[in-house]
Amino acid sequence: MNGLRNLLQKKNFLIYGFGKSGKACFKFLNKRNFCKIFDDNLNNIPQKYKKNLIDFKQINKVFFDFIVLSPGIDFKKCKISKYLIKNKSKIISELDIFHLSYPKVKKITITGTNGKSTTSKLLFDVLKKSKKDVRLTGNIGYPILLEKNFNNNTIFIIEASSYQLEYSKFFQSNYSMILNLYPNHLERHGNFKKYVGSKFKLIKNQSKRDYAFIENKNKILNKLIKKNQIKSKIKKVNYKKYFNYLKFIKKNYFKNLNNIKNLSFIFEISKILKINFKTVLEATNKFKGLNYRQQIIYNSKKLTVINDSKSTSFSSTKLLLESYENIYWLVGGLAKKGDKLKLNKKYFSKIKAYTYGKDRYFFSRILKNKIKTKVAKNLNESLKLVFRDSKNEKQRKIILFSPSAASFDQFKNFEVRGLYFNKIIKKYIS
Repeated sequence: MNGLRNLLQKKNFLIYGFGKSGKACFKFLNKRNFCKIFDDNLNNIPQKYKKNLIDFKQINKVFFDFIVLSPGIDFKKCKISKYLIKNKSKIISELDIFHLSYPKVKKITITGTNGKSTTSKLLFDVLKKSKKDVRLTGNIGYPILLEKNFNNNTIFIIEASSYQLEYSKFFQSNYSMILNLYPNHLERHGNFKKYVGSKFKLIKNQSKRDYAFIENKNKILNKLIKKNQIKSKIKKVNYKKYFNYLKFIKKNYFKNLNNIKNLSFIFEISKILKINFKTVLEATNKFKGLNYRQQIIYNSKKLTVINDSKSTSFSSTKLLLESYENIYWLVGGLAKKGDKLKLNKKYFSKIKAYTYGKDRYFFSRILKNKIKTKVAKNLNESLKLVFRDSKNEKQRKIILFSPSAASFDQFKNFEVRGLYFNKIIKKYIS
């Protein structure tokens, strides 16, 4: 174990990208190592860290043992891409640093295309209710290297993105969950195979004492497991096996297929961790949900409004479209490369779509001859059309804000987009 820790002692580190994770890495490493900071935007660097900056021209003149890359940076398309490609073997992630520093700490890592944050937070609530010392970290927004006052009995729940896993070289997880896989972030990974490969590293790096959880009918993962010499115990999760449990779930939040599937992973790992079903049930029924993730913000006999601003691809919206009737769907923003709507035609007549944003005409072409569609310049104009069209609607209607696209054409991020939707919907439902 000391050998692992020594890998990080008295070394030279280049930290590229000084957002949340970059700053956490610097604070963690700087006491015992030589650390330099590089960022494409110098305005990101607070004054007190400026003395640790390294100039673009100086990077090649300094020897670095490791390069800690911010997950959001594409090493093939950045300011120092030639340098990074040449030194690719030195690139590591904050997950590597944590594992090398605390190899005995229990880690539950959750990844997948859709539902990572919700599943991570619910599992955190379940373990907390079971009186466990548990931390919630990673892509959900809490840098893992800033956690303090823990020991080898502490359980870390880590939400991991494909970007974080792509750059990881040493990270190992005791329990690994891959919830689902759909084409996503292809503009970064290049193709679906590479995207899946980044997530599969979680299973590939496990030992025989570890557990991996996958969907039972995930053909891609099943094929990779057969092809590779996997050491960990594989648990194939069948959500249909847990249908009887749903009668005990009171929360409407878990009544759609997306959340039912991910909830089944919680049931499965709870059995392995020997957590009482009653505890799981109580935590689930008290779960508040996360903002802008399939969040029911208004509910009455005539109308339900769902804010799913986090949706950035068709795959994240698909199961919601299959879960409700009489849907008024607000869709738009920046479309994802290679994204396709794989929805059974039996659902088409239950949906009316309202496209908006930069790629509004792209979405209207995709939906043409499938779903009745209207086009608007922005989100507010789309909502006007929805309420005008549904004014005399007698059947209960669902207004589904699930953009299936990135937010950056009109908003800083999905949180700002979700907050804006909440603000403008109020004047219509009041």
